[in-house]
This record gives sequence, structure tokens and C-alpha cells, in this order.
Amino acid sequence: MHTDVKELFANLWQNYVAVTPSAKNVHRLLGSSQQDDVINDHIALRTFNLEKVGLEKLAAHFIALGYEECGEYHFEAKKLYAKHYEHPDRSLPKVFISELLLDKCSAYLRDTITALVEQIPAEAVTADNFLYSGTHWQVSQATYEKLLAESEYAAWVSAWGYRANHFTVSVNDLHSFDTLEQVNTALKDAGFLLNTSGGEIKGTPEVYLEQSSTLADLHPVQFSDTVATIPSCFYEFARRYPLANGVLYTGFVAASADKIFESTNAR
Repeated sequence: MHTDVKELFANLWQNYVAVTPSAKNVHRLLGSSQQDDVINDHIALRTFNLEKVGLEKLAAHFIALGYEECGEYHFEAKKLYAKHYEHPDRSLPKVFISELLLDKCSAYLRDTITALVEQIPAEAVTADNFLYSGTHWQVSQATYEKLLAESEYAAWVSAWGYRANHFTVSVNDLHSFDTLEQVNTALKDAGFLLNTSGGEIKGTPEVYLEQSSTLADLHPVQFSDTVATIPSCFYEFARRYPLANGVLYTGFVAASADKIFESTNAR
């Protein structure tokens, strides 16, 4: 397990931008001349509810670094379950981990994913680099397409494996923008495509969280039989609002997150 939380996030970031080159352009767009640091609100990771690689196995990497479990979320239509984790040092990013509930999926999907996960060496899951280790298997493009027809989530993990599905700009900490609307306008003016599922902005001040996201980059992936260009990862933007006690809300809103998942849908 990692001993340094900042090193872990640095490695996750490098792995993420390798398949999401637009992320660096987002940084250049949103950073001001006075303050180049774009603060990361949270990252998200995807997995399956199999014993070897379940949500808790991924979370263990963060818990070992002081993170604590804070909330749970259910996504019935997408057959997902998720939890989020926070560090006592609130300057560190939050972590959102979801898993696909294979028992709610078709026998084909369940058997295909189980066979892929069986190829992961047991020791790989606890290794320092597991959360940014990519795939431990090879799938054909036809297998990817068949998974995609049932679950975009399963297909995405089959192609990209273990890595941050997205990073998230903390709009509250930007120096040149005050609102999520301003951020979205700047992104669109610069040519970025936004996820409009459920509206460009998901959530409201009333639920203490507004979110938007780019559509995932289209990036080449090596299948077992060919190279194809498919959606990789995306960038999210979150504006949080204070609770009655004046403290910023730190949780997530399931109805909004449900639509954010669709940022990796095929265009």
C-alpha cells in the first residue's frame, strides 16, 4: 500500500491524463495567472462486486492512508452501488468508488467479467499501483461491443481497467470563475463538449451540490484483435454549497451522479 497520499494521487493523475489529454487543456483554461493550481474535489473509480476486486478492496488503499467511509449510494437502473470516502485533512480529494452488481446482470456479462477478473493475480490487488494499473486481461472488440450493449459501465472497465474514471475541478476554489455556469460557458467557448444528460448542470443549491462534466475524450485502446478509438475518461466540475451550519456539503447526490456516469457513453 502507498505510504504517501499525494504520491498516490500524482500517479492516478499521470495515468488519467495519458488517456485524457484534454484534461491539461482544461487546466490551462481554468487556472489564473495568479494561481495555476486547480484543486481536485474528488476522483471516481469503477469496479465489480466480486470478492477479489470489490469496492472495499479498492477503498482499502485509501483507508490505509487515513480515509474514512462517509456515504453510500444506490443506482437501481444502472445496477450500481457506491460509497464515498473523505480524509480528515479536508484539503485532500474525496474518493467515490462504485461497483457493478453482477448478480443483477445477464449470465453472459456476469461470466465474461468473472473470467476477466480471474486473470488478475491476487497480489496485484493490494500492490501500490493497482488503482492505476489498467487492464490485467485482453478483450476483443466484439466482446467490448457486446458488453456495451448491456452495460456501458462494464464495457468501460473491460477496455480501460483500473484507473481514475474522472478527476473533478473544485469550482469553489477557482480564482477566475465564481459559478458553474461561467465554467461551462468557458468550456464550450473553448470547444469542449459537455454532458447534457439531465441538463448541463446536475443538481441545485437546494441539494448543496451542482455538477457538470465534459464528454469523455475519444482515445485509442488496444483490444486483443485490433486498435479502436472509444470513450476514455472525462473531467467533472463541482460547486458545493454551505449547509445550515456554514460548512460546505461534502457528500454526493445520487440523482446527479447517475447522469454524470453517462459522460463515458458513446457519442
